[in-house]
Amino acid sequence: MDETKLEIKPWGEKDLDLLFQLNEPKMMEHLGGPESKEQILKRHQRYLQIGDKGGMFSIILPEADAVGSVGYWQTVWNDENVYEIGWSVLPSFQGKGLASNAMKAVIAKIKDERKYRSIHAFPSVHNAASNAICRKLGFTLISESEFEYPPGSFMQCNDWCLELE
Repeated sequence: MDETKLEIKPWGEKDLDLLFQLNEPKMMEHLGGPESKEQILKRHQRYLQIGDKGGMFSIILPEADAVGSVGYWQTVWNDENVYEIGWSVLPSFQGKGLASNAMKAVIAKIKDERKYRSIHAFPSVHNAASNAICRKLGFTLISESEFEYPPGSFMQCNDWCLELE
């Protein structure tokens, strides 16, 4: 089912419910655990106001509500301006190629911008599915790194890089 038709739509007010759905313990296992209601509301506002610093999108299937999110944002990594990319798909829709296909759509948007030379993803070293997506999409594993996420908490991540030039 890897060729599932999906759309990515710019993040909107109606996507707040999706954030709450994605905030369950199993989904947040590799990201420091579930966030508080206040943290979710702040995240939603950041997504709505991302502006020219990146893009956040809901993943939509035909005749379905949002089933996940995907996005990218500017960051500085190893003294270089890069894009960071992240994604999340509801458990009942995982394993169907949706995250990979949504990421392909976002990577195409990033390439069209021609702003930075690379995209980085930082999945936990323990998140086999997310690391497999990076491998599948042609990212190169650079190293294992200590990464601060959420702010104030450190985790071991793989630094995956996709060169755009």
